Amino acid sequence: MPILVIGGHSRSVGKTSVVAGLISALSDRHWTAFKITQYGHGICSAAGAPCDCATADHTFAVTEERDRSGESDTSRFLAAGAAHSWWVRTEQGRLAEAMPRIRQILAGAEYAIIESNSILRFLKPDLYLTVLDPATADFKASAQTFLDRADAVLLHTTPGTEVPTWERISLKPVVNRPMFAIHPPHYVSSEVVEFVRQRLSTLQGA
Repeated sequence: MPILVIGGHSRSVGKTSVVAGLISALSDRHWTAFKITQYGHGICSAAGAPCDCATADHTFAVTEERDRSGESDTSRFLAAGAAHSWWVRTEQGRLAEAMPRIRQILAGAEYAIIESNSILRFLKPDLYLTVLDPATADFKASAQTFLDRADAVLLHTTPGTEVPTWERISLKPVVNRPMFAIHPPHYVSSEVVEFVRQRLSTLQGA
């Protein structure tokens, strides 16, 4: 069962759009999609709101999306054609506690696509794509940690953002990896789709 992971260096750089775009372009794969969200201290993973319930029951929650309206990120995955869509919420640093449930779901999936960087601490995907936007200064530690594991880079190429605003970040780990230009609001080009398709076909033939 091939696993594709989509990461990125910050929020709002297009990770969800890339996941939805690939699901739509490769809808024959019967995707099981995941979005992983890690909350800060004092946020309930079950409800996604501030609380004081620091109990074992509330360190993570895994729910299946049923709404196909496309109004939420996980709903967008279903609207794009995913067979199943799951939202995983955990406290910061406690994703490990949700991994048994995630692995259980993965065991029944035909193809899996996961929006996350941190999941790379616990599994080795068959393909990892990272989304980078030079105009967004924030660069998550998790994205930097796993940058060298990226099989390809999807790079925003908005005019006027040729000089990255990141500080003390080097792209040397991916200098020899395939790099695809993306132009929002179009996050998935035909070249990206073909790259993923070929990699998946290689896995099927292995």
